[in-house]
Amino acid sequence: QVQLVESGGGSVQAGESLRLSCEASGYTWETNCMGWFRQRPGKQREAVASIPGDSSRYYTYYDDSVKGRFNISRDNAKNSVYLTMNSLEPEDTAMYYCAATSSRCADAWYSKFKYGSWGQGTQVTVSS
Repeated sequence: QVQLVESGGGSVQAGESLRLSCEASGYTWETNCMGWFRQRPGKQREAVASIPGDSSRYYTYYDDSVKGRFNISRDNAKNSVYLTMNSLEPEDTAMYYCAATSSRCADAWYSKFKYGSWGQGTQVTVSS
């Protein structure tokens, strides 16, 4: 089992930026693909971005709603993945979750059922 711990959430104004961090421990070999999901009030949990752990990590995946504003990156030496969120909008308000899976990102990266390990979440609130 992989343990994931997120940090970096907070309350910001629209247009500002935040950087979320997620550190993995335990069975870190099960973090072939790591992703960020979010759950907005009254909504289902949805995929935000994912990144592979191998040399193909330069190919990243994003939901259309965040393309051009969010950037996912990872540091394998630190067993960590990051989500830099720019130009935040009130619609980005949500609980953000880090997730990991031993399978490839390329196979349905956006499906929450793909990921076997989850963090506890960190709240992001964007006010207008």
